[in-house]
Amino acid sequence: MKVTVLKQDLLDAINIVQKAVMPKSTTPILEGIYMEANENLKLIGNSFELGIQYTVDAQIEQTGSVVLNARIFGEIVKRLPDAPVSIEVIENNKVRIECINSFFEIFGIDGENYPLLPEDDNDLQLTLPQATLKDLIRQTIFSVGSDENRKIMTGALMQAENSEIKMVTLDGFRMAVCRAVIKDNVEFKVIIPGKNMNEILRILDTSDNPVKISLSGNTVSFVLENCRIVSNVLDGEFMNYKSYIPSQFETVIEINTRDFTESLERASLISSDVKRYPVRLQIEEDTLTIHSVTDIGVSKETLRIENKGSDLIIGFNPKYLIDALKSISDETVKISFSSSIGPCIITAIDNEDYLYLILPVRLANTR
Repeated sequence: MKVTVLKQDLLDAINIVQKAVMPKSTTPILEGIYMEANENLKLIGNSFELGIQYTVDAQIEQTGSVVLNARIFGEIVKRLPDAPVSIEVIENNKVRIECINSFFEIFGIDGENYPLLPEDDNDLQLTLPQATLKDLIRQTIFSVGSDENRKIMTGALMQAENSEIKMVTLDGFRMAVCRAVIKDNVEFKVIIPGKNMNEILRILDTSDNPVKISLSGNTVSFVLENCRIVSNVLDGEFMNYKSYIPSQFETVIEINTRDFTESLERASLISSDVKRYPVRLQIEEDTLTIHSVTDIGVSKETLRIENKGSDLIIGFNPKYLIDALKSISDETVKISFSSSIGPCIITAIDNEDYLYLILPVRLANTR
């Protein structure tokens, strides 16, 4: 194998496929990046739970394949001059890397035994803009659960039906639901590990360039122009999230999203990293008072609102409110309260593109 490739193109590919490489494994080949020179240069990282294949334009002088330790290879390429890089496999899988006056020889592993990514063999697929998928993940990923004893909650539900796609996450204290209209009229439901969705989020851009999603067995693939991501899926049935959403509310307010977010962040300043204190929200007519009392001090702030219901006092973990509000681009949001001890629902005022459910915290004293 002998190829010449631009340093930045190679580095971009390494940075992406490294996300799927096992940092530590009893099998050294899984700590490496697979490179194959054929019609172009293909790089692969595969941890079995997540696999990424990236294709780079290169000058192919000799075909072949090799596996290089991802960390060492990445560090070398990152520090090379910004110029074409020559990569050649010589005897016994030794790899020569040259760039202007820089020269390295490192030992690789025969690529014959590397676990390549499974091929798509299912016609069940849909296509949507990368920006749309990126927004769906960004607006829900923060409420993925981390409790391995409740494995299903560590994943994100992706469901397509009736020409729309939904992403749903929940962790036992909050829930995020976001939807987008799609052109493809397909139906599927799959639960993707949250850690994999985080990596996919980092790879997607904010353009209208397409991403094709396809299901095959126990994997789901995301195909971009020069990148293919394959994730395993979680077995089991996702919770009936719709049953958690209240149908009646006693208090409904409309509030400026940025003002509310910043007020909650200020109230959180007097909470310690060790212990998170709740904030008390007191709704009286057209005002909302945000009150925080901790062992560090006291914070109090009042905001103007539009109130369409009863006065109310309720407590929340401020982080859960802040996470939801920061994912919203609307200038104003609607917050609906079922009671002083029931969940609140955050939605847009004039559409159903997103819904956030947050459970309250019982306050010791609501006077």
